[in-house]
Amino acid sequence: MTTPLPNRGLYAITDGHGASEHKDLIGAVERAIDGGATMIQYRDKSHDQDRRREQATALLAVCRAKKAPLIINDDVALAGIIGADGVHIGKHDPSLADARARLGGECIIGVSCYNTIDSARIAQAAGADYVAFGRFFPSETKPDAVPVTIEQLRESRQHIHVPIVAIGGITPENAVPLIDAGADLLAVIRGVFGAPDVERAAREYARLF
Repeated sequence: MTTPLPNRGLYAITDGHGASEHKDLIGAVERAIDGGATMIQYRDKSHDQDRRREQATALLAVCRAKKAPLIINDDVALAGIIGADGVHIGKHDPSLADARARLGGECIIGVSCYNTIDSARIAQAAGADYVAFGRFFPSETKPDAVPVTIEQLRESRQHIHVPIVAIGGITPENAVPLIDAGADLLAVIRGVFGAPDVERAAREYARLF
């Protein structure tokens, strides 16, 4: 049974450099949810398929126990293998239609729309469960990502009726204008998992909602 997509809140994304020890990653995700993260994305760009499957399976158990959906970044096959709650796809991944056909109607599918409102409208019409815009601020994870303005976010809110995710350099200090402009979920990587105290960092974001 898929855990439902939250309407608002912190969307915590694991730091996908393949450097985290398994137990540290699991513990960090537990602390992020305890701090108020409403959704978790497993993002790992390594090519160690066995380790990725092991970690994703363990994270799914944690997320199910704590009633937070687990989304797999970019890997439709892995999402299907472990029975994850959803998948997040970008422009170089399988199409939304292909992901839906492989994962079923209950699976949460999110789509990166970068800085293009038209892409978001197309994704929404095709059945995306949420759309993501970003980066809004300078980002260590994706320093070359195309920037998006708060004005574009505000305009997109007029056309998009599924949840909107904002990503890219978001901190508790700069997040409020994004929420005010229409962001439903704040996607954060290093601001949560790069913090000395993951639970406290998550709480700082969660309290904004």
